Amino acid sequence: MRLKESDLVTVYIKKPENTQDEEGYDIAGWGEPQAIRMNVQSASGAVNAQIYGKDIKYVKTCKYQGNELSEGHGEGFGVCLNVSENVDPDYKITAIQEYSTHKNITLERIKRDEQDD
Repeated sequence: MRLKESDLVTVYIKKPENTQDEEGYDIAGWGEPQAIRMNVQSASGAVNAQIYGKDIKYVKTCKYQGNELSEGHGEGFGVCLNVSENVDPDYKITAIQEYSTHKNITLERIKRDEQDD
């Protein structure tokens, strides 16, 4: 399967990073943005509706071909989908499923209270 170039959008992924301030307190943050291209769609279907219920409108499914993300390396990364790469991500990667020619990636919108933690 080859993803159609006209369907791909550029998004920025950010690895979660914890730093410490001068008093030793942990501060949750995000690493440097890295641009990747993927096909992004709203989640749909009976299975997703069963899993997410009313929150399905905050879930995106993506198709990706590349090496920056893989199963076991990428879950929990932030994704700047509808925001600039200079601010905190608005989505988080919750699942990555690898196939021979592409990867299916599930994104969930980060709630405001999760961003402030």
